[in-house]
Amino acid sequence: MAAVSDVRRLQARVEELERWVYGSGGPRGSRKVADGLVKVQVALGNIASKRERVKILYKKIEDLIKYLDPEYIDRIAIPDASKLQFILAEEQFILSQIALLEQVEALVPMLDSAHIKGTSLEQRIHFQNLRQFGPKDTSPFLSMPPACSAWPRSTSSSSFREGKGLAWPHRDLLTL
Repeated sequence: MAAVSDVRRLQARVEELERWVYGSGGPRGSRKVADGLVKVQVALGNIASKRERVKILYKKIEDLIKYLDPEYIDRIAIPDASKLQFILAEEQFILSQIALLEQVEALVPMLDSAHIKGTSLEQRIHFQNLRQFGPKDTSPFLSMPPACSAWPRSTSSSSFREGKGLAWPHRDLLTL
């Protein structure tokens, strides 16, 4: 009964879509979109019935939809012994997570302190970035790059203006 109402609702939606697409005059031809969709579905069904692998895939898709249903897992009855084995297998992980949770709970009062609540998010991000790039990491940014072949060979003003003596490939961009 629900399938019939779904089909009727779908047909009404398609008819409304046809009114939007074709206007109040209806479709230009005698074929309607719903008829075309039915023909496509029948053709796909005929093709699928001839191929055994396609039949198997359709069956697997139905099974996949069934297994992805959240209510399906609730219907599966797992024995208590299996649940116990699963919990015992994860015992060390659970204990380590408990220890980490206790550490976090111990640090919550520090996070709730007034001086932390008074800082903005941008300031906290800035301070975190400063902690990551401490004084030992700033030395590469302050030193000059070593001399290389890309630097001008001659720095006299006339040769520099004319683009002579430059090792750069784009000399014409550097002329004044």
